[in-house]
Amino acid sequence: MRTGQHKTQEHPHVDPGGQAIFLPNFCEGRTFFLVVLIAQLLAFLVALSSNPPQQGFWVNLALVSLFVQWVALGTGLVLCLARRFLDRLGPFVAAAGTWLIIQAVILVFTLLALGMGRLWGWETLGSGLSHEEFLLRTLAIGAIVSAVALRYLYVQKQWQHNVEAEARSRVQALQARIRPHFLFNSMNTIANLTRSRPEVAESTVMDLADLFRATLSSRETGTLSEEIALARQYLRIEALRLGERLQVHWDVDERLSPDHPVPSLILQPLVENSVYHGIEPSTEGGTVTVALRQAGEMLRITVENPMPSQEHRRRRPGNRFAQESIRQRLALAYRGRARMETTQSADHYRVDILVPRRTS
Repeated sequence: MRTGQHKTQEHPHVDPGGQAIFLPNFCEGRTFFLVVLIAQLLAFLVALSSNPPQQGFWVNLALVSLFVQWVALGTGLVLCLARRFLDRLGPFVAAAGTWLIIQAVILVFTLLALGMGRLWGWETLGSGLSHEEFLLRTLAIGAIVSAVALRYLYVQKQWQHNVEAEARSRVQALQARIRPHFLFNSMNTIANLTRSRPEVAESTVMDLADLFRATLSSRETGTLSEEIALARQYLRIEALRLGERLQVHWDVDERLSPDHPVPSLILQPLVENSVYHGIEPSTEGGTVTVALRQAGEMLRITVENPMPSQEHRRRRPGNRFAQESIRQRLALAYRGRARMETTQSADHYRVDILVPRRTS
């Protein structure tokens, strides 16, 4: 595949200061579930810390839970509706606006609860406090809890930014990492083919150009077909130099979608490691096996190569930079839903990558 096309990537909204908005999307069901869960935990704490109520602990817990969940769901709904407005603000202004919205919602629902409590005979939810004390206590608890929650969300977002920045620096280092011996050997191979097999030399130059284009690109994601094409191009270049010492066995499931999105440079570095550490040091060579199969709802990518003798392994100790970079980018891209496993025996080395398979 020799194409210079680039796909547009979606980026989170950033404020004028360059920081992505740290507030979660309260319109998502998962966020609403977390809000409900945290609200219920808060209701337990409030009920346990209250003076022994006349109506009993469980009735008091039910009343407190009803009120807290009422406030939590109302707050989540208002923040969902205000999402677009908050996204246009900077982090500090967005946090201040969110805190004020939460306080306003608590005030409205507290006044409603007090009014309904008079009708039902449960004034101040049976806490024994006056209306003013109940209102001030509720606002104080809401102010403290919301401030702590907003601080936590901001710190978490900053930590996520740091992780993403480190992952990007790793992939950039991986993209800029062209082993000098590979470039030197490739140029020698092209020079030797120029007179005897000019058409093969031209094809090799194109493969090398595509390989450089991919490694120097700033793209963070690609497709499965692009990753396979890049690995094939690399193997074609190495096959011209290594000859029959390098055998490649491909096992690609025909059911896989070629445009399945995957992180860039997830396959070629593993294939390169197989050739560099498994095939090249061995005088008899061997077979690199590349398999891409469906495994339930997962896509399994397997790269396997023979292991050279112990003496050759000592001459070429690996620093595992490519593997660690891929492992970190998988964790960032799939949020723990992908994993990478390595298996080493006396005569074989195998890397398995499992990523979620896109379903129709």
